[in-house]
Amino acid sequence: MERADNPPGPAGQSSVDLLIVGGGIMGLWAAVHAERLGIQTLLVDADGFGRGASGGLLGALMPHMPDKWSEKKQFQFDALVSLEEEIAALEAVTGLSACYRRAGRLIPLPKPHLRQIALGHARDAETHWRQGGREFHWQVLDAAPVSGWIDPAAGENGFVFDTLAARVAPRALLNVLQRFLATARHVRLVEGLSIDRIDPDGGVAVTNGEDIRFGRCILAAGYKSFPILDGLTRDRKSTLGQPVKGQAALLKADIDEALPVIFRDGLYIVPHEGGLVAVGSTSENRFEDPLATDGQLGDLLAAARAMAPVLAGAEVVERWAGLRPKAVDRDPMVGAHPDHPSLIALTGGFKVSFGLAHRLAEAAVCEAANMPCCFKLPQSFTLASHIAVVSHKT
Repeated sequence: MERADNPPGPAGQSSVDLLIVGGGIMGLWAAVHAERLGIQTLLVDADGFGRGASGGLLGALMPHMPDKWSEKKQFQFDALVSLEEEIAALEAVTGLSACYRRAGRLIPLPKPHLRQIALGHARDAETHWRQGGREFHWQVLDAAPVSGWIDPAAGENGFVFDTLAARVAPRALLNVLQRFLATARHVRLVEGLSIDRIDPDGGVAVTNGEDIRFGRCILAAGYKSFPILDGLTRDRKSTLGQPVKGQAALLKADIDEALPVIFRDGLYIVPHEGGLVAVGSTSENRFEDPLATDGQLGDLLAAARAMAPVLAGAEVVERWAGLRPKAVDRDPMVGAHPDHPSLIALTGGFKVSFGLAHRLAEAAVCEAANMPCCFKLPQSFTLASHIAVVSHKT
């Protein structure tokens, strides 16, 4: 793929080396990496950058359990550690804050057997949660390390405090990425441009305006990527992915922004700057209105107020619902289509997008540019792996 010293011209009037479809967290990170490599790039989004699931509220950056270590867990660990430096570099350039903090995670242990499992995880973390002289811990404690935050009764058998977990304000990070790209030399951003059809073999994207010709195309359109990929995949016995609805809320409370994230059984309570606390989230495979909140969010809020009594009288300042992309094999979906190598998938982040997007996007851009990447994607993350799954389903 050639590099260009000038940004691409208007859509439809000139070809581009790289077309990125989708301006959520994945697409924006891909554009950042393309800019760093000097690749002539057009980033388009039908609705607007940072909308959809990327524009949510939660921002929890949670590691996998440290047991049963695998290629996938190592990749996630490396990504979570490197994200701090990546965000700091963008903040230095833009002068904006992504509200990132390695605040840690607090997990109550209500049953005796959970404490025994947690003690095993603590030993696993001593082995695996290390990188370049840095160590992160999975501590099993008799009491929470902070008072007045979590209900002590929730941890009848103690608490886990992990020092690897972090959080970021999703919309603040999206703003940082967009500000960086606003002054890019090699990347042009276009909102409100809908892609009707992609012909990867012909190198053409048909839009609601004029056609766009490209050398390579990165498809980062969230759950909207799946029908496009389905249409290009032969001998498929099921879809490559589906949208999953999530609901969350933002509360205003007088709390310390440095408090750890609380997690239990799918409930996240995430402190943010300015006395804000995000609560989430549901995972709904069936739904009528993808953007409506309902009683399921009410149940989450009730559970959060019981878990953290300081939130009992906290005002709900926003309720949010959106659709997240869940690939058929649950793992992210990245890489060239085996039958149409000019099209590269970058989707399926589901619940891990914000922690992994910078690394997944870098891998996709390196593949688009025919350049070696400094790390290797887990095999289960590749588009080819997901296609193999749907080809064998009955």
